[in-house]
Amino acid sequence: MTLYSRLDRYLEDHSDDAGPVRGTLTLPRVGMIWLAANLVVTTLLTGTLFVPGVDYGLVVLLIIVGTLIGAAVLVTVGSIGTRTGLPTMALTRGPFGIRGSLLPVAVNVLILMGWSWVQAMLAGIALDFLVASVTGFSSPVLFAVLCQTLVVLLAIFGHTGIAKVEPWLAVLILGIIAYIFIVAFTTYAPAEFAAIAEDPALGYTPILVLDVVIATAISWTVLAADFNRFAGSTRAGVIGSGVGYSLSTVISMTVGATALGYVLLSGGEAIPFDPVTIIEPFGAPLAIVIFLSVMATNTMVVYGMVTTVVNAVPGGRKLRFLPTALIIGVISIAGATFFGLLNQFTTFLVTIGALFAPIFAIMIADYYLIKRGAYTADIMRAREGRYWHLGGVNWGAVVVWAIGAIAAYGFTYLWPTPIGATIPAFVITFVLYTLISLRERSSRPAARSEHLLDAEPAQAQHA
Repeated sequence: MTLYSRLDRYLEDHSDDAGPVRGTLTLPRVGMIWLAANLVVTTLLTGTLFVPGVDYGLVVLLIIVGTLIGAAVLVTVGSIGTRTGLPTMALTRGPFGIRGSLLPVAVNVLILMGWSWVQAMLAGIALDFLVASVTGFSSPVLFAVLCQTLVVLLAIFGHTGIAKVEPWLAVLILGIIAYIFIVAFTTYAPAEFAAIAEDPALGYTPILVLDVVIATAISWTVLAADFNRFAGSTRAGVIGSGVGYSLSTVISMTVGATALGYVLLSGGEAIPFDPVTIIEPFGAPLAIVIFLSVMATNTMVVYGMVTTVVNAVPGGRKLRFLPTALIIGVISIAGATFFGLLNQFTTFLVTIGALFAPIFAIMIADYYLIKRGAYTADIMRAREGRYWHLGGVNWGAVVVWAIGAIAAYGFTYLWPTPIGATIPAFVITFVLYTLISLRERSSRPAARSEHLLDAEPAQAQHA
C-alpha cells in the first residue's frame, strides 16, 4: 500500500471525509486548539491598526469587549456542530436549503483562501527577516511559498494531526509573547503607553475598533463547528472554544497594540500592519512568534477550506479529503505570492463581517428558535425532505441575508451608529429571519434527534 493510500485510509477512519462525526476531544484539548488558532500574526497586526489612532488604554478595553461579543457568536454556532456532528457550512443547509447553502459555501471558501494567502505572506516576511539578518539573502515571496507548503503538509493530516500539534505551538508562542510583554513594560511603564498622544487623522475611532474586533471573531466563526464537532461534549466545545478564542484574541491584539506603542515610545515610525516595523525592535523572538502562529492558524484555515468543500453537497458520490486537500493546497500556495492583498486587510475584515454576521444570525435563529434545537437526518439528503424548500433553496433566507449584508455595509460607510455596523446588522437579520420563519416553527413538531449519528441509519449513510 502506498503512502498516499495509507494516509487516505487514515483520514477516512478518523472522520475527515464528508458527513457527521461523533467527537471525543476533551475540554482542555479543544481549548488549546482554539488558543493556538488566534495567536496569529493577522490578529496581532490588527492590534497595530488601533494605536495611536485611539487611546492605548481604551484600545485594550475595546479589544476585551469586542472579543467577548464575537466569542458569544462563535461558541453558539460551534455548539450546533457539537450537537449535530456537522461542520459549519454543512449546517447552512438548515436555513438556506440543500442547494441554497452553496452560496455561503462559495463565499466561505473565497474568504478562507484570502485568509490563507494573507497569513502566508506575513509568515514569509517574518521568515525573510530572520534569514536576511543572518545570511543577507532576501526573498519574501519565496519564503511565503515555503511557509504555505509546510502549512498544507500539516493540514492534510486532518483534525487528529492538528489536535496533536496545536497545543505545543500554543505553549511556545505564549512563552515568547510573555517575553515581549516583559521587554515592553520593563522598558516603558504602563503609564507611558497610556500617555501616547492620539492621532485622529489615522481614521480610527473607538466604534471602528470595536467593529474590527467583532469582525475578527466573525471571521473565525466560519470554522467554529468544523472543530467543535470533534468536542466530546457541548460543555467541552463551548467552554474550550470560548476561553481559548477569547484569551488568544485579547493577548494577540494587545501584543500588537503594545508593540506599536513600544515603537512610538522608542522614537520609531509607526507603520500599521507592517510586521517588519514591530519585528525590528524585538528581533528574532517576535519573528519566531509570527512564523509559529501562521503554522498553527493557517493549518486550521486550509483544513477548514477542505472540510467546507468535501461537505458542500450531501448524498451522491463523496469528495475525498486527501485529493481535495492537495488541490486546494496548490491553489493556496500559488496565491501566497499576491502580496498586494496586504494593503486591503481592513477592507477584507469589513467584508467578512458584512457577509458572515448575517449568515450566523440566520443560522442561530434557524437552529435554536425555528428548528427548536435539532436538525433531522433530512439535512444529509441530496434532494427533497424538510430542507429542500423551493427547488433546494430557501429564498427567504437568501433575501434576508442580502438585506443584512447591505445593512452592514451601510452602517460602516454611510450611516455610522454608536455601536458600529456588525451588531445592528446581526440584530436586524436575526429578527427578520425569525419573523418570516415563525409559520414554519408553529407548523412543525420539535425534532427528536440531537446528534445526526443518532438519526435513522439508512438516511445518515447519504452524508
